[in-house]
Amino acid sequence: MISLQDLMTKACSDAFAACGLDPSYGRVNVSNRPDLCEYQCNGAMAAAKAARRNPLEIAEAVAEKLKESGLFASAEAVRPGFINLNASPEAAADLLNELAELPDFGVGKPGAGKTVILDYGGANVAKPLHVGHLRSAIIGESLKRLYRFMGYDAIGDVHLGDWGLQMGLIIEAVKDAQPDLPYFDPDFTGEYPAEAPFTIGDLETIYPAASARAKTDEEFSERAHQATLRLQQGDRGYQALFQHVLRVSKADLKKNYDALDVHFELWKGESDVQPYIADMLADFERQGIMEESEGARVIPVARPDDTKEVPPCLVQKSDGAYLYATTDLATIVEREKLYHPAEIFYVTDKRQNMHFEQVFRAARLAGIVPEETVLSHLGFGTMNGKDGKPFKTRSGGVLRLEYLLKEVKDAVYARMAETDLPEEEKQATAGVIGLAALKYGDLSNQATKDYVFDLDRFSSFEGNTGPYILYTAVRIRSILRKVREQGIAAGPIRPAQGPAEKALQLALLKAGQALTDAFAEKAPHRLCQFIYELSDLFSAFYRDNHILKEEDAARKSGWIRLLELAERELVTFCGLLGFGIPERM
Repeated sequence: MISLQDLMTKACSDAFAACGLDPSYGRVNVSNRPDLCEYQCNGAMAAAKAARRNPLEIAEAVAEKLKESGLFASAEAVRPGFINLNASPEAAADLLNELAELPDFGVGKPGAGKTVILDYGGANVAKPLHVGHLRSAIIGESLKRLYRFMGYDAIGDVHLGDWGLQMGLIIEAVKDAQPDLPYFDPDFTGEYPAEAPFTIGDLETIYPAASARAKTDEEFSERAHQATLRLQQGDRGYQALFQHVLRVSKADLKKNYDALDVHFELWKGESDVQPYIADMLADFERQGIMEESEGARVIPVARPDDTKEVPPCLVQKSDGAYLYATTDLATIVEREKLYHPAEIFYVTDKRQNMHFEQVFRAARLAGIVPEETVLSHLGFGTMNGKDGKPFKTRSGGVLRLEYLLKEVKDAVYARMAETDLPEEEKQATAGVIGLAALKYGDLSNQATKDYVFDLDRFSSFEGNTGPYILYTAVRIRSILRKVREQGIAAGPIRPAQGPAEKALQLALLKAGQALTDAFAEKAPHRLCQFIYELSDLFSAFYRDNHILKEEDAARKSGWIRLLELAERELVTFCGLLGFGIPERM
């Protein structure tokens, strides 16, 4: 990976060593005072403490050595012992020309030959997607794309909630409404209908009504429990009805996930791992890691060095029923058997942190996965309204995801009132920008923290927003389109002549580091930080330089190459965040 910062660190480390000091003191960081310098090395203070010397004297000696390097335009020691560094414009231009020729910004493919499964859906069948599903979907999709960029065979699994009492409730509700259907006739031996006896709209009414009824109608509740048992025992008619529920639900879920530009390679659910559970529990029994507790069966997972209480992992209730931990463990069994992943990564609400701690520990104790297999969980924060409480509709209900997408698109469309695009293109463009507004608004926040959903701010074309990023990219594309129409080709990037040009060049050089950091931290907000800084610096460069009117042919062709690299970085990072860029705005 090409990194000016790494090259500077190597030069500073060599300078410390030449001064008889540990080279580890030579670490260089981006300056937090850009008004004073571009980079900074603070190692002289620590070196002085260890060597019992004056930190400013050490800083001055190191700075003197650095003047021999062609990397620095200046290296200055300042009290009490900082080393302020500015990059050589020639060195920056040379590195940019190298970077422009490299695929993937020189990052490499550390995940080549490895498989990772990302579990980031968590939707339930027979229910519509709502805002509560948003963060899991877009954070998980972005991370999957980042894993793929790093060379992994990344597989996204929606992991549907499609088992348990909810199925029994639906079956009994359908039976009460349509008792003559063949699914409920024990003597029926023919082929069941190919078409489902309900639509997704029907299911979205049937399930909540049945769930509410079961809370007050004991007879109906008992029938639902018995229907669930019959389904799990393989009742032919109930299994056929269950498959209808799956098909109808999956078709609707895929439509809504597609609208969000979120795509899963696996559409498995809790029902898929039921065949693994009996053998898995028997294996727990043989290994002696499972014990009884008040009639239930648990796996103790607490450790002597725990600083907080970690309860046992409950895998079977006293009535024989299985739990989420049971199906999650069985899912790991299936994933190991079918895919042998190097890592299994879960993206869920942070309230499930303890659940996954228990499941991972139980999986390790049982030897379900090899020791080297990574089991990871990212617990994300809550999407809140402006009142600081979990986001709701004005009436207090949970907003459906498709309605939220429409609200965001409409808000963007309203801001495009003065745009002279044809109506059809305007509508399509508003959809692209709206998706960017929604995703960027979420992903620009640290995933583990709560954030406030502010539609007015997210849909703005100014500030740290998705529309602003897209506007920058579209402006760059427009310039490149015009110079190509003039037949002007890109040439080598030349040393910067002004502060805005140099700041843009230095920002472009940080793409590889931004990608590496985002991946290491599993933090899409790092990608957002990078493209916001890049967009701001491009805007400043554009204000200071008349690209299309530049008379120096060599400088103009170098600027074209600079813009091509900026466009490539913006397109790549936006793609990793999960949204595209329109041709015009």
